[in-house]
Amino acid sequence: MVSAQSLARPGHGGNLSWAASIAGCSVSDVLDFSASINPWGPPQSALEAIQTHLGDLKAYPDPQYRVLREALSQIHSPLEPDWILPGNGAAELLTWAGWDLAQHQATYLPTPAFGDYRRSLSAFQASVIEWPLSEREGQWLLTAPGLDKRGGLLINNPHNPTGRLFERDVLIPFLEQFDLVVVDEAFMDFLPPQDQQSLVDLVPEYKNLVILRSLTKFYSIPGLRLGYAIAHPSRLHRWQRWRDPWPVNVLAAAVGAAVLGDRAFQQHTWDWLIKARSQLLTGLAELPGLRPYPGAANFLLVYCSQPVPQLQLSLLQRHRILIRDCLSFAELGQHYFRVAIRTEAENQRLLTALTDILSPV
Repeated sequence: MVSAQSLARPGHGGNLSWAASIAGCSVSDVLDFSASINPWGPPQSALEAIQTHLGDLKAYPDPQYRVLREALSQIHSPLEPDWILPGNGAAELLTWAGWDLAQHQATYLPTPAFGDYRRSLSAFQASVIEWPLSEREGQWLLTAPGLDKRGGLLINNPHNPTGRLFERDVLIPFLEQFDLVVVDEAFMDFLPPQDQQSLVDLVPEYKNLVILRSLTKFYSIPGLRLGYAIAHPSRLHRWQRWRDPWPVNVLAAAVGAAVLGDRAFQQHTWDWLIKARSQLLTGLAELPGLRPYPGAANFLLVYCSQPVPQLQLSLLQRHRILIRDCLSFAELGQHYFRVAIRTEAENQRLLTALTDILSPV
């Protein structure tokens, strides 16, 4: 049996090579609940776009990404394309947001926080003030009486890792209180349009607002790396001057333009998620020692009465299932884990495995 001490744990979900080494199987045999990726993708529209544009590999990408930006502007109408900047995943654009935030006296960071936020802020020696979320009756709340809200704010909505969806009315006052507000909406598209709490429409009114979006999670294309930022054109032009002239490869750009119009895939995802999330939330709540938190995204945060590292190893070794421990979220520690929402059959497989491990003999 492989010990927890003999291998370095990954700091991010989706490390299937690590998981397979623990489980003693091939990577393809691991059922991955650690990375919050849509299990129904990539959609056929993405695969067809790759096949159609293979011939474009012999040429450099359009550095202005006109086709992709036009497609994105139609999704976020009436925004014009110059208010949108595609990137090599939202992570690349987060780097430039980190530089902008570092120019301010301090950046407020609601915690627990996605680990890459600290990476982008520390890269430019930003001063960070932690803003702890408070837990009340199974909900994570953003409350901070008495804070001097000057400088920058970096927050995600829905929140990762808690899954909490902040209403617009909670976030809008921050646009007047902070000098720069960066809202990471990487998981917002998992909500049907009528349920989203996006601030995209406010970008033209607030020059200090930046929205980051990801296309890799909803469309299940993390290997292609594709995201985009929405902000005032003067900010995006500055970011463009700093970075690689061709950060998005031609296949990623083609896929992005194609999937944005795939209404059937989008509706199928929204219909699936509502039912599958409820199934998994209910099943987890019925298991001894677990307390799942309701969430708005395609993952659930779960409190576990026993240390999660051993539970994670047992799931891998006995069932070849990988869950995301929360050791990288310092505020959570070893008694929390996060699981992606997968198909109903796969969710049941996880519930069965957890029952096997957690139920008294």
